[in-house]
Amino acid sequence: MSPTLLAIWPNIALLLGSAVVIYLACEFFVNGVEWVGQKMAVGQKATGTILAAFGTALPESVVTLVAVAFGAGAASKELGVGAALGGPLALSTIAYATVGFSLILCGRHLPVTAAVREEFKRLSKDQVWFMAIFAAKILLGVLVFAWKPWLGLAFLAAYAFYVRQEMQGENEDEEEELEPLKFQPGRAEPATAMALIQTLTALVVIFFASRTFVAQLEHLGPALGLRPQLLALLLSPIATELPETMNAVIWVRQGKYRLALANISGAMMIQATIPTALGLFFTPWHLSAPLLVAAAATMTAILIMAVAFARGAISRWLLAGMGLLYPIFAGVIAVLHLAG
Repeated sequence: MSPTLLAIWPNIALLLGSAVVIYLACEFFVNGVEWVGQKMAVGQKATGTILAAFGTALPESVVTLVAVAFGAGAASKELGVGAALGGPLALSTIAYATVGFSLILCGRHLPVTAAVREEFKRLSKDQVWFMAIFAAKILLGVLVFAWKPWLGLAFLAAYAFYVRQEMQGENEDEEEELEPLKFQPGRAEPATAMALIQTLTALVVIFFASRTFVAQLEHLGPALGLRPQLLALLLSPIATELPETMNAVIWVRQGKYRLALANISGAMMIQATIPTALGLFFTPWHLSAPLLVAAAATMTAILIMAVAFARGAISRWLLAGMGLLYPIFAGVIAVLHLAG
């Protein structure tokens, strides 16, 4: 065994172990958040886009906050800005691809009914809304002016408006039978407090396990010769978006693909606004060439999904194919890295 591998094998073991913990915690989280959504009568879509997305977006938002607000030096600022751009990229490619591959492996197809078409068209509007915000985010990254930090407030306001629209939307979902709450398996109708406790407990575990996962990547990055910004773009998003990806696998396995897709869509809205606001508040928010490549790949993926959702029918193979954009992006980044 090489000296380098001997030095990093504990990090690899912790990386894999924390991934297993995240998956198990997500089992409790999705079970709890579905009951919380039912208790609040917000419907399946809002449960996925708001409740589940807000919880699972905590790890990546914390990574950005810690890096840009409390990090010492330019390297930390770079890592925070890279995470703010890498999160949407990972969601629009890897997370959607995970839904597609999960459907294929489970032998499931996305049904084509009038209700499903309407649901997909609503998700298409989310994608268009995301593209508008994301375009503004990228435009600010290539402009330089003194009052740029104040525009962070506009991104926070945009997310607040999105939440308001989602929560006020009509609940047209059909009632689905939920699995018993894992903290109260013997009760057909769990207590609201217990559903909240289970959801919050799972979030705490997901948070700390995600931090452990990211910390191991930060140790492995230098061993692999990756700069902080490249680490944030290529590896950290895969870690911080792991809860959404795990949720997608669990929900598809349970036949709840609408929750899986809504969770990804909602998490993308958070990633387009809150980390951007933090970046504008605490950094110059200047995007380098690798970040612009990440932005282009993200916009390509979202445009494809917006058109597909607008048609009212999604192929599981199209979802799986979204994952191809990530290695293409990584290849372009590798070329830029070698050229630099």
